[in-house]
Amino acid sequence: MDEFDYVVVGGGSAGCVVASRLSEDPAVTVCLLEAGGEGRDVLIRAPLGFAAGMPLGRNNWGFHTVPQPGLNGRRGYQPRGKALGGSSTINAMIYARGHRSDFDSWAAMGNTGWGYDDVLPYFKKSECNAIHRDSPFHGVDGPLHITNLRSPSPLNHAFLEACQDYGIPYNPDYNGAEHYGCYHVQVTQKDGERHSAAAAFIHPNLDRPNLDVRTRAHTTAVRFEGRRATGVDYRQGNRAASVRARREVVMSAGAFGTPQILMASGVGPGAHLQELGITPVLDVAGMGQNLQDHISALLIYRAKIPDDTVGVSAAGAAALLKGMWTWTRHRRGLITSCVAESGVYYRTSPDVEVSDMEMELIVGIADDHGRKLHRGHGYSAHLLLARPKSIGEVRLASRDTRDAPLIDPRYFSHPYDMETLVKGTQIALDIMDSKHFDRYRKDMLIPYDRDDPAQIEDTLRNHADTEYHVCGTAKMGPDSDPMAVVDPELRVRGIEGLRIADASVMPAVTSNNINAPVLMIGEKCADMIKARA
Repeated sequence: MDEFDYVVVGGGSAGCVVASRLSEDPAVTVCLLEAGGEGRDVLIRAPLGFAAGMPLGRNNWGFHTVPQPGLNGRRGYQPRGKALGGSSTINAMIYARGHRSDFDSWAAMGNTGWGYDDVLPYFKKSECNAIHRDSPFHGVDGPLHITNLRSPSPLNHAFLEACQDYGIPYNPDYNGAEHYGCYHVQVTQKDGERHSAAAAFIHPNLDRPNLDVRTRAHTTAVRFEGRRATGVDYRQGNRAASVRARREVVMSAGAFGTPQILMASGVGPGAHLQELGITPVLDVAGMGQNLQDHISALLIYRAKIPDDTVGVSAAGAAALLKGMWTWTRHRRGLITSCVAESGVYYRTSPDVEVSDMEMELIVGIADDHGRKLHRGHGYSAHLLLARPKSIGEVRLASRDTRDAPLIDPRYFSHPYDMETLVKGTQIALDIMDSKHFDRYRKDMLIPYDRDDPAQIEDTLRNHADTEYHVCGTAKMGPDSDPMAVVDPELRVRGIEGLRIADASVMPAVTSNNINAPVLMIGEKCADMIKARA
């Protein structure tokens, strides 16, 4: 058994940050375990590669939910990154922190030190921002590169003009002083390539003698001596192995993987564990509970012309070949697209203080997460409900962590979610019906009747799905919260030597994409570990 000061389970966004920051101290030894590969293949490095990787299932756990009554019994798709870098290797690379009130609400729940002013320095610490270098809201010395797209589609101009005609102002920095408005996306790219958490925090530091990174290492259990975490069991292929942690085990396996591994190890709801023949180390009622996600509607339009969009046609194939050549030679062109190239934060009512909806323009037909191809060209809009109230859970299907967990987001179980998403869809249809799209717009692949809320609701139940922002399954909270799994220093209550640093600790989902907040959680966790050490 190898022995290290710290063992980090999961090489996703937060896990990469924690392992990198802890190993900055040459006197400290760190082992990082990742179930996937090294995160270097071309479908990861080429920004548009994730669109091809999604239907192929590359670098992806490819989970599904249990049947969802709110989705007319459908099983939702739940892609999760399986490589160093985690979901930052397969996401759309959008860098979005959330609204100030998201983090102030965390602090108001009793999580001291997690208000906006507390976490802003950690966002800045990660950043090497090429766009807003003189802004007090951004950092320029961090390892993670943030920039604008190199070759955005002209279709974005139509979208942004349509939003402004609707009365929504243009916002040059939605991660700055103001969140509301329409915008060009900020992306995690460097020199025309995806800049994943692994590319930023791990790959440049693999020569550190005190950092041991083990890929294709599937964690099977956390080891305990009494109520102290002492190490981790894992498998590489057919080989079983273990590592020992002298100081701490840090779980960073994500909103699904972290509760699954810990429950399989005996830390979770006692009755559920006993159903599967698992002897509880500690009965933790909140483990696997509080699952939150952004539910997303999709508006898909066929295009009259192939210009400015990605599509399945002779013209589309020619554009793709040209794009591959341009990217190979110059790291520019079509292949640098993140597909979701512009967006808008908007409100469903003047009475709403903080945007309750987000919409992103997709420069292609994005049906069923890009897994269902259609001939021709088109464009789409993803609409997400910013602050859903439906709460779900993750449970074990078996005690073997190689079996997918049971994922139940309980979409639309709270009436607020459907009511708000219907209103948000009506506004989105108005924006997309703007004269600025007349040159492109043909018909809708999945029709919506803007003036019939019942028809919109029925369409949403038949087609809405995840926006990939699952979190909350090991929530952070004060001692007074019986469902809080970790304290504000991310230590698992009742267990020594065990922390969690990933999306699962978020007590409430932020109002947009969650990769940036997860990176921040990793930065803050590493800082707290260093301070305590």
